[in-house]
Amino acid sequence: MPDYIFETSWEVCNKVGGIYTVLSTRAKTLREQWGDRLFFIGPDLRDNAGNTDFTEHKTLLEEWRNQAQKEGLKVRTGRWNVPGKPLAVLVDFHDCSNLKNEIYYRMWEKFGVNSLRAYGDYDESCLFACAAGGAIESLYRYLKLDDRKVIAHMNEWTLGMAVLYLKDKIPAIGTVFTTHATSIGRSICGNGKPLYDMFECYDGDRMARELNMEAKHSLEKQAAVHADCFTTVSRLTARECGQLLGRQPDVITPNGFEFDFIPKGRDFDNKRTAARRLLIDVASRLCGETIADDALFPAISGRYEYKNKGIDVFIEAMNRVRQAAPRRQIVAWIFVPAWICGARAELVNRMSQPALPPHPMNDPYYTHQLNMPENDRVCEYLRHLDFLNQKAHQTKIVFVPSYLNGNDGIFNLPYYDLLAGLDLTVFPSYYEPWGYTPLESIAFGVPTITTDLAGFGLWAKEAGVSGNRLTDGVEVVHRTDSNYFEIAERIKNSIIAYSELNAEDVAEAKSAAQTLSKKASWEHFIKYYYEAYGKALNRPRHCGRNEDP
Repeated sequence: MPDYIFETSWEVCNKVGGIYTVLSTRAKTLREQWGDRLFFIGPDLRDNAGNTDFTEHKTLLEEWRNQAQKEGLKVRTGRWNVPGKPLAVLVDFHDCSNLKNEIYYRMWEKFGVNSLRAYGDYDESCLFACAAGGAIESLYRYLKLDDRKVIAHMNEWTLGMAVLYLKDKIPAIGTVFTTHATSIGRSICGNGKPLYDMFECYDGDRMARELNMEAKHSLEKQAAVHADCFTTVSRLTARECGQLLGRQPDVITPNGFEFDFIPKGRDFDNKRTAARRLLIDVASRLCGETIADDALFPAISGRYEYKNKGIDVFIEAMNRVRQAAPRRQIVAWIFVPAWICGARAELVNRMSQPALPPHPMNDPYYTHQLNMPENDRVCEYLRHLDFLNQKAHQTKIVFVPSYLNGNDGIFNLPYYDLLAGLDLTVFPSYYEPWGYTPLESIAFGVPTITTDLAGFGLWAKEAGVSGNRLTDGVEVVHRTDSNYFEIAERIKNSIIAYSELNAEDVAEAKSAAQTLSKKASWEHFIKYYYEAYGKALNRPRHCGRNEDP
């Protein structure tokens, strides 16, 4: 076991996606073991006023911070406001831009990283990674850790250069590199190519050239090759790494959950009641009609990856539910952040009025003002299906294209508080290395539908559920490159069947969901990280682009 751990990610004190949840929920378990010998290192994005995740303590490591400044590092020290309150270091990397060419040349010369055709978020990610590597090096020397066992754990391709930086500067540090999804695998899927039917035919380097992904792929591949321990989150992604990156992961480190996030007992019941009232109110005022108190609320959430996350399948399935004319009123929700300019002014006004307006809003199927609604894929498909929340239809759908951070202008509640008010969730993923959203769902006692192309779906079946029905807590749908309409039909049937369950069967499904979620707690999954630390510390140290990994 290591004496010190330095873990770094773009999502430390910076909520962007699922990696934030992985790190922030694991922090408590790690800190119980390592205390303040655990350091989380994230980007200082110069938005001090808006970052409620980070509480700065200027006396914390003050002497080191002053020394780091003399070394050219701008850092802030404090605590990450998540369970466990771990020590956090935010690194300002913005002034490193004048060193970009020198950094890229060094990475090419030593490790063969081809940054020539870089674009988008590549520069910003790599500058932060090198600054984070510099902060780890500085702390290592300040704390005099030469005779200690030290782990540096880097997450995702964005921290690939931190892996390589430390291999060059301090090879005595054991490096762990975790890819949560390969950049080239995600790109293959995002470009509409059949990942699974043609899997054995894909060459990662060739596809990177074809899809203009050379820089990210080259960096991720070299980080995987040179890390002392390479990990990923599921068997699905491990197979992908072997095929596309050329290295099989040493350890699979599935994503666990910290249950301190979940309200209990009466507090949970109150939150569920409040969430349902709010969801009913929003839908009623959008549509200009009263939504029933017992309406069924299915939902999908996550990043706006239209095909990869199965948003298209969810809409298709709900359209089929509508056509089947279920007896119970159903309002489906799409909680997926998009490009917006704030809450819809008319909806804000309607929410403030005591009486329900007698007519629907124009386009009564989205809550926040999209910058280009005519080009939005969700809105485009809803219009194509004429799925526009007509009064005559028992089944409706509402698109919530805002981050649910408690200050969105309509709900003003965080996502977890609204999750408590849902009846079931649907995540018909096409590309999903793990799948935090279905795990979060069952942890809140909300049964979920997922697929066997999600790491979580495979794990759920390995953990003992049949996956054939929602009363198991999790239903796992078989998905391929070519059965789009089949799974939409199956999901339709499952939703309608669930809407007709009696209270006893619903309670059974909720209980089964929560029981399964307990098997995915960090208490059970942290052992895989300990295994990774051990492999990294016991691996022969090496450095250089031509050495055997």
